[in-house]
Amino acid sequence: MGYKDKKCLIAYFSHAGENYVSGKIVKLRIGNTEKAAQMIKLHTGGDMFRINTIQSYPYTYMDTVAIAKKEKKTGVRPLLKNILENLGKYDVVFLGYPNWCSTMPMPVWTFLESYDFSGKIILPFCTHEGSGFGHSLQDITSLCPTAILGKGLTIFGTTITDAEDDVKRWLNNC
Repeated sequence: MGYKDKKCLIAYFSHAGENYVSGKIVKLRIGNTEKAAQMIKLHTGGDMFRINTIQSYPYTYMDTVAIAKKEKKTGVRPLLKNILENLGKYDVVFLGYPNWCSTMPMPVWTFLESYDFSGKIILPFCTHEGSGFGHSLQDITSLCPTAILGKGLTIFGTTITDAEDDVKRWLNNC
């Protein structure tokens, strides 16, 4: 299993604006998960696909948290703004997301339920502030039972600017 010599997609959800980093609220022009996705693109040459919702999340951290909790509790699947034209041409999907409510943000659930991942290798990467993958790996397996879940990478949001070596090590071991 691995990504080398395979057609790769880097699909990710990321939130810019106010984020919780190192115990405080900071303003991010580019979300941590997007920064990680850019690093993966640099080393794999994969195609990028940003998972965007029709209804944008608020800029403020506390408002975003309130919406994320409500979406998780009610199981809502936010509508996506963009459509991936041809998942069939990809062998490997790098799937990136921040840990929200101990799993993936609900737009990632919408994305995973919108396509057939049968036989695809999914390599998850998750940014967080101490909660790692939470139960997102189990959720991916449940949502995509015919996909192959490969080794994932978790990255502390606080260390994203210094994470390129971690990303390279992970890619070399995929």
